[in-house]
Amino acid sequence: MLNENIRALRASKGLSQEELALKLNVVRQTVSKWERGLSVPDAEMLIAIGEVLGTPVSALLGETVSQTEPEGLQMLSEKLEVLNDQFARAQESKRRALCVLCIAIAAAIALTLIALAAIGDSYLEWDFSNPEYAVAGTMLHGFEWVFVRVAPFALLALAMGAIMTRKKG
Repeated sequence: MLNENIRALRASKGLSQEELALKLNVVRQTVSKWERGLSVPDAEMLIAIGEVLGTPVSALLGETVSQTEPEGLQMLSEKLEVLNDQFARAQESKRRALCVLCIAIAAAIALTLIALAAIGDSYLEWDFSNPEYAVAGTMLHGFEWVFVRVAPFALLALAMGAIMTRKKG
């Protein structure tokens, strides 16, 4: 919601991301991350955004408040804490999914290597005078040849990916 409000207010003021970034003394990529919901500005930056866009911080956060209600820094901090918590949970979920994906692909590669070892070179005993067997045997041999050479590197990369995405702490 905050990201959509920043984008809409910036566009309604006729500002580009670059122009808003210059007024806030940040880089354009920071504004882009706010608008895509990949990060959340801190309390001081929210106040600065509100001033540049000519809107109260409560409106940036998606709340409609009466003009007489004072905007408390405590309330702002609590809302930012909720947004940061949501952002952290989304990042943690992505990290876990990536770790599980690395492990699953590594397991599939390991199982394929085991299956190829179990099959061995039995396809070399097929009757290659039959064109279908000849094509299938050639394709299996080609797959095996490439897979056995690529799999160790893929397993190493996936193991490193699983280690790097595991929970820290």
